[in-house]
Amino acid sequence: MSTHRLLENLIYRYADLVDRGDFAGLGELLADAAFVGGQGEVKGRRAIEEMFARMVIVYADGTPKTKHVTTNVILEVDEEAGTARAQSYVTVLQAVEGLSLQPIVAGRYEDQFFRRGAEWRFAERRFHLDLLGDVRRHLRRPDVR
Repeated sequence: MSTHRLLENLIYRYADLVDRGDFAGLGELLADAAFVGGQGEVKGRRAIEEMFARMVIVYADGTPKTKHVTTNVILEVDEEAGTARAQSYVTVLQAVEGLSLQPIVAGRYEDQFFRRGAEWRFAERRFHLDLLGDVRRHLRRPDVR
């Protein structure tokens, strides 16, 4: 599999884990990374898992009832150095009782990656909020951006 495809899979894996409510999986995916967003900078498997568990509302089915749609992925890879950068857009859709299907967040990710042996890992994931809708049914503290 090409490096570009491997890196895209990491980006898409993040969205899948959030949408499934698998915060332990997010902690593992970002274990070697810093996550930078509205909560500041968080590092380490356990700290990242706990941040998502604290921040995201999970429903009876174990999910936040969201779909993170990631688009406009642009990758720059330095194979010799074993590093890469990416930027992408994210639109978060949600539908729950009392909220019909709608976009609730639009933003951008800036990612940095490193290669350890044959495996690519996140080094940093930085989220930039561009548009904010009704996140009261998604975030425990919707005032935190």
